[in-house]
Amino acid sequence: MTHKIYYDSAYSQEWTSIIQEIVPGENGFYVRLGKTAFYPEGGGQPGDSGWIGEVRVLDTQSQNGNILHLVEAPPGEPGSEVSCRLDWERRFDHMQQHSGQHLLSATVLDLLGAATLSFHLGEDYATIDVERAEWTQQELDGVEREVNLRIMRNLPIKSYFVSSEEAANLPLVKAPSVEGEVRIVEIEGIEYNACGGTHVNATGELGLLKLLRAEKQKGNLRLTFKTGLRALDEFVAQTKVLSTLSSKLSTPKEELVERLEKWTEEDRRKQTQLNTLRQQLDEYVAEELLNEATHAGGPIAKVFSDRTLKELQSLATALTARNARLPVLLASLTEFKLILAHGGEAGFFCGALFKEMLPAFGGRGGGNDRMAQAGFATEAELTACYDMLKRRLSEHEAV
Repeated sequence: MTHKIYYDSAYSQEWTSIIQEIVPGENGFYVRLGKTAFYPEGGGQPGDSGWIGEVRVLDTQSQNGNILHLVEAPPGEPGSEVSCRLDWERRFDHMQQHSGQHLLSATVLDLLGAATLSFHLGEDYATIDVERAEWTQQELDGVEREVNLRIMRNLPIKSYFVSSEEAANLPLVKAPSVEGEVRIVEIEGIEYNACGGTHVNATGELGLLKLLRAEKQKGNLRLTFKTGLRALDEFVAQTKVLSTLSSKLSTPKEELVERLEKWTEEDRRKQTQLNTLRQQLDEYVAEELLNEATHAGGPIAKVFSDRTLKELQSLATALTARNARLPVLLASLTEFKLILAHGGEAGFFCGALFKEMLPAFGGRGGGNDRMAQAGFATEAELTACYDMLKRRLSEHEAV
């Protein structure tokens, strides 16, 4: 069985060991050492990486009490001694996030009475799911503040093994899932937890913890957070964004929200005015197009260079409301989109006609009996399909 140096000290970074075994695998080779400080994936914490000799350790897994190190190539022969080195920056980050999770979970339990159901440590952020269906922002602000007050108290974090009988007498968060010796992670005065992960020595090493967001997940509360250097990097990034916005908008950071709310309200008013003007314009354009079609004796058809699909849909609706018999064919050169519509008395189905004709022009789309739309990759495909449809509709009108 592999001797686990990370249980002697989570701060061991370099050591030497004898290669016990090398086993070929699908993604490389698995190396078993006599002793290792590489922590294997488990309990929500990813496996460590680093180097065995000059060979990169890609991942670390546990199997039947042995620790297996995934490498691209054998670092030596079985029986040879090799120097080993952790990717310490990554490991210490994991220690910060895992210890931060313990402190956050304990604080959520103390303040909200909600137990933690699961923990996930990702490359960018960490999450916990807790038994809480409803919450307030004030409650979460209180949790975050209390966590950081506990960080500032620099409480010792101890890790040690006890017998199952001794574990039964400790106020554990939940009963351990292992038999025999149980590893305890204790945050002094805060929590006793059965855990096999690596942790910092004191809460002060966490620096700070920041809750990023709270959301419902399968009826529970999911908290996304960052601790330590991740939280510092997040603070620096957010500060840069705020400073940039403040400078560009010539507004103090404290007044940005108020300024944005005013702009949002102004945008709503302007959008309402714009929609009213568009409706009026559609009425004028619809009247003009209808007169042209009536005079020419064909369908209502026009290509627009400055209208979106949504605007064409609105115009088509206005036209079909005025005349239920004449087909309406509108094209947008800005989006390479086509609209075909009628008010129900044209004698054909728009969706069926598109299904028949679009493949020949590379168009994709569809619709119902009274309105269909299509998109094209190029302007040439759009105009070719438009011209063909216009001719076909003109022949239909002439019948």
